[in-house]
Amino acid sequence: MQVARIIAEMESIAPLEHAAQWDNVGLLVGSPHWRAGSLLLTIDLTDAVLREAVDAGARMIIAYHPPIFRPLPRLTDADPLQRIVLEAARRGISVYSPHTALDAAPGGVNDWIATGLGDGDVRALRPAPVLPESEQCKLVTFCPADAVDRLRGALATVGAGRIGEYELCSFELTGTGTFLGGPGTHPAVGRRGALEHIDEVRLEMVCPEASLPLAVTTLGQFHPYEEPPIEIYRLQPRPQRHVGDGRRVVLDRRQPLSVIVERIKRRLGVTRLRVAAGGPSARRYRTIGVCAGAGAALREAATAQECELFLTGEMRHHDVLAAQAAGCTVVLAGHTNTERGYLKILRKRLQRSLTTLDVIVSRQDTDPLRTM
Repeated sequence: MQVARIIAEMESIAPLEHAAQWDNVGLLVGSPHWRAGSLLLTIDLTDAVLREAVDAGARMIIAYHPPIFRPLPRLTDADPLQRIVLEAARRGISVYSPHTALDAAPGGVNDWIATGLGDGDVRALRPAPVLPESEQCKLVTFCPADAVDRLRGALATVGAGRIGEYELCSFELTGTGTFLGGPGTHPAVGRRGALEHIDEVRLEMVCPEASLPLAVTTLGQFHPYEEPPIEIYRLQPRPQRHVGDGRRVVLDRRQPLSVIVERIKRRLGVTRLRVAAGGPSARRYRTIGVCAGAGAALREAATAQECELFLTGEMRHHDVLAAQAAGCTVVLAGHTNTERGYLKILRKRLQRSLTTLDVIVSRQDTDPLRTM
């Protein structure tokens, strides 16, 4: 199986446009045309994990955390990280990282954590703004009724009017337009030198931003007026309730902290959690914020949305204190503890579609921190 086939499946699970702007996701080592052999899943790509991949005959690794995160000034074997990347390339092993794209996606890491807390409503803490490329702008013109079909068809040939799988999408509204042509004008309808009232149609079509120059030129060529009226509006992205950073869970029933802690332990497969209680000691919790990995960036969003408890992997001391001061209890499970359990879920999702691919969850990938 080619690497490209696995990439396509991964991007159907976790579209890369949902990744954070600061993240480095996608294919980091290798070529889409390489053969994958078997596939190894890991949170971190370490020396031990790379040796495991080699021993298992894996020709592709999906490393949740990008091994190339900051720019590499050189690629030599003198640096441990560079050595791993160089060795993977030398052995023809592709490396792909989904990271925050997999966190944000429906059914991704954050949803997996959130659904382990109990029955209730789940949505993104910070909904992802989504705007299809074909709908970045709206192009508007005004013309006589007998010119509408000609203009709509011409604009469609340069990319306007596409919404999903539909083409020639437009909106028409009839009304009255006015003009007063000067001495040098040659009106297509009416007379110059007199205030004219003309029956017109307002024609609206969405358009990709990249297509605007050609769309404007095309409109001018096919419009009957000497001076075609043209209006361009930039459209705003649409927030997606179930896609984006973190999750906000509203449980069907309030639960004591002890019950929620046990549910978290079962979901993450851990025996210990760090808890900083906020608010009344005997409180029962219903609204819970979730962020896999490091959650400080979503702490304010969680408290602003009245989360009574915030579950994440790690946060700085002062962020914990700030959450407590806002009356929010903080539960810290360890950075990769909030992520590693999802690899088994990802393996099942990949194997449902890639039935001939051998997908392995790394046994050498472990939390580098130990409780002693």
